[in-house]
Amino acid sequence: MRVLITNDDGIDAPGIRALALATRRWGADVVVAAPAKEASGSSASISAVEEGGRVMVEERELPGLEGVKAYAVAGSPSFIAILGARRAFGDAPEVVLSGVNRGANAGQAVLHSGTVGAALTAAEVGCRAIAVSLDVLTLDAASATTGGAAIAELVANESSRHWETAAGLAVALLDQLTGLPPETVLNLNVPDLPSDQLRGLRRASLARFGQVQMTVAEMGRGYVRMALAAGEGNEPGADVVLLGQRYATLTPIRGVSEATGIEVDLDAALPGRPSG
Repeated sequence: MRVLITNDDGIDAPGIRALALATRRWGADVVVAAPAKEASGSSASISAVEEGGRVMVEERELPGLEGVKAYAVAGSPSFIAILGARRAFGDAPEVVLSGVNRGANAGQAVLHSGTVGAALTAAEVGCRAIAVSLDVLTLDAASATTGGAAIAELVANESSRHWETAAGLAVALLDQLTGLPPETVLNLNVPDLPSDQLRGLRRASLARFGQVQMTVAEMGRGYVRMALAAGEGNEPGADVVLLGQRYATLTPIRGVSEATGIEVDLDAALPGRPSG
């Protein structure tokens, strides 16, 4: 099985190395291609830095992954997924694994995630895909993200995180991918714990919000200051609730699709034409 591994934390993030290592041990033909720089929150954007009409790609060698081709790309995760499907990094992948992300991607806030966006884009171009995230970001740390303090704190403590727990669960799901509808993406969130301390893996619904919600804290002349608050109204069985109970969560999701069965009076939208 040919597997492309990407992320939105950048090529140097430890989560992508853990995922690539676990996938290679599983027996897959692995290639790594990820943003040269942090691209969190990029959703499914298709963006790249060009020089003379060319997207910059730098070949890398990642620690512990000797012999695995790795590329730092001046582009968004979703753009990289498309490049992979178009054979920019060798043979086209059958599977795209996106992660392991630094922080959970849970609830309907997955709309904004570059990790999930890459997986959804991969599904749109014919690949099976899993988005993998490790729940490492506390509310206190998340509230400081506008100043970059949370990311700095996380990076400083990355060596103690349990990336291998999330990577191991993702690899264990690979055999089941071929039996799913092609457009389905598996969104996997894992607590930052050793695997033997997890309470299990549970199917979860998407919470109404993510773990946090953005609010306006202050409005001034020429500026707005934002703050983050804990998500509210999350029902039992939702991903953020189960993560707090030390369960890893799995939610099958799909990308953009037509909302069938919705009736709109089209004639009423045309000037000078009566409805009905």
